[in-house]
Amino acid sequence: MTTLQKLMKEIKNLKPIPAVANQLLTVVDNPDSSMEDIANVIQYDPMITARVLKTCNSAYFGLKHPAESIKDAVNILGTDQVIELVLLKSGAKALAGSQEGYGLEGGDMWRYSVSSAVIAKQIAVQFSLKNKNTIFTSALIKDIGKIVLEKYVADSSQKIKDLVEKKNFSFREAEKKILGIDHAELGAMIAKMWKFSPRMIKIIRHHHLADEKMIKDKEIAAVYLSDCICMMMGQGVGLDGLSYRFKDKAMKELGISADDITMIIAEFGMNMKEVEGLLHIV
Repeated sequence: MTTLQKLMKEIKNLKPIPAVANQLLTVVDNPDSSMEDIANVIQYDPMITARVLKTCNSAYFGLKHPAESIKDAVNILGTDQVIELVLLKSGAKALAGSQEGYGLEGGDMWRYSVSSAVIAKQIAVQFSLKNKNTIFTSALIKDIGKIVLEKYVADSSQKIKDLVEKKNFSFREAEKKILGIDHAELGAMIAKMWKFSPRMIKIIRHHHLADEKMIKDKEIAAVYLSDCICMMMGQGVGLDGLSYRFKDKAMKELGISADDITMIIAEFGMNMKEVEGLLHIV
């Protein structure tokens, strides 16, 4: 059995992100959708409903009258906050483990993924990009391929290291050369199997901008840049982060300056604190 055949078998055994996350994004992407439409998607998942209500009724918000339904929660928290909470909790289990092949300990990848998602959404909002929730979710789960690929990377670590150090390959390029597939390609396969939208599959597939033509896609450029900013801040710098290739064309495509990045990093601290507050409750 080839490595690729083994990987495809393992993808099928990977526990998927709850279907409600994908259904929610479909509704949110529809400009005619209402708060009631969003509530209707969530309320049929008892675990997600319980978590959202628990968050809404916590001391964090200090409500005089507790929320009794998802519709109440959406009205109190706002659409964006409820969507983010559902998506973050949906991805938590899948991304929380260690990825030793990539030099990431337990929880490292999850913190990095959340940070990347928060920054990607900041970029989307600041530069008026459409589909900000899709951008948020794509940034959150873009490295899902690492979960399956990790042990193969670990087994081939010396070969990958040699290509990086002696041949000036990026980590992703070395991964592809040795294993025949990289984590972005594998992540796109997983997203397709989980029936995520073609837009999300495309963002996940190209989030490293290996194909520079994709820089013209502002959504992909935003997710790529969020990755780079995380690296600048020292978030999620595993083995592959140390051989990351920065493409400044992505900044030009989005019209982002060095000063903008400084402001994004400053704002990130406040946004991340709010997200951590929400996640701590649930």
